[in-house]
Amino acid sequence: MRYAVLSDVHANLEALRAVLADANGQVDGVVCLGDVVGYGADPAACVETIGARVEALVAGNHDHAVAGRLPLAWFNAQARAALEWTLTRLSDDHRAWLAGRPLVTSIAEATLVHASPRNPDEWEYLMSPDDGWDAFAAFDTRVCFVGHSHRPAVWSLGSSGPDFDASPSDVTFVSGRRYIVNVGSVGQPRDGDPRAAYAVWDADARAVTLRRVPYDVESARRKIYAAGLPRRLADRLTIAT
Repeated sequence: MRYAVLSDVHANLEALRAVLADANGQVDGVVCLGDVVGYGADPAACVETIGARVEALVAGNHDHAVAGRLPLAWFNAQARAALEWTLTRLSDDHRAWLAGRPLVTSIAEATLVHASPRNPDEWEYLMSPDDGWDAFAAFDTRVCFVGHSHRPAVWSLGSSGPDFDASPSDVTFVSGRRYIVNVGSVGQPRDGDPRAAYAVWDADARAVTLRRVPYDVESARRKIYAAGLPRRLADRLTIAT
């Protein structure tokens, strides 16, 4: 089985459609690591698109917020403004569906979680090498896929010692090693590359390819401006930080 592993769509429909088009024909299924909504201008369409495609989905902090499970005061001013606007665009069914997503699930030999497998409801960022090493004890599968930081990265741990790659492309699982893979962000990358990010995971070959996909950034930006959302959320799509 081959899966497209998506995270942090953030209501960016243009990026989501581009990623799904890129994955078409390459994968047998789609899984998502959360934050379907927040920041972008197409929350309802993204919820419906993800809901129709994914085999597994865990909740992100923005999803929990619009579902009433995380206070809006937890977020910074720009994220909070986007969430308040998002609440006016989602139906009760959309919010109930998001509220029903688990924080952690598994598929094949992978754990799926939005932030960290260690205390997933505390929304810790895995950024530095040490962040990742501390999280390995919290899952027991071969690999754990995460998002949340919007930055692709790979940690691995085994008898030959730890390894960290801040700019990954292809990863082949080595016997005796375990992995944490951050697949980056579909809808709001923050690693200096504005293209949408996702991963193709070949569960049989035990390999992951981190992919980047160009999309119509200007259309996504114009929608954010037109919605009256904070301009920073539109500008961030091009500067990718």
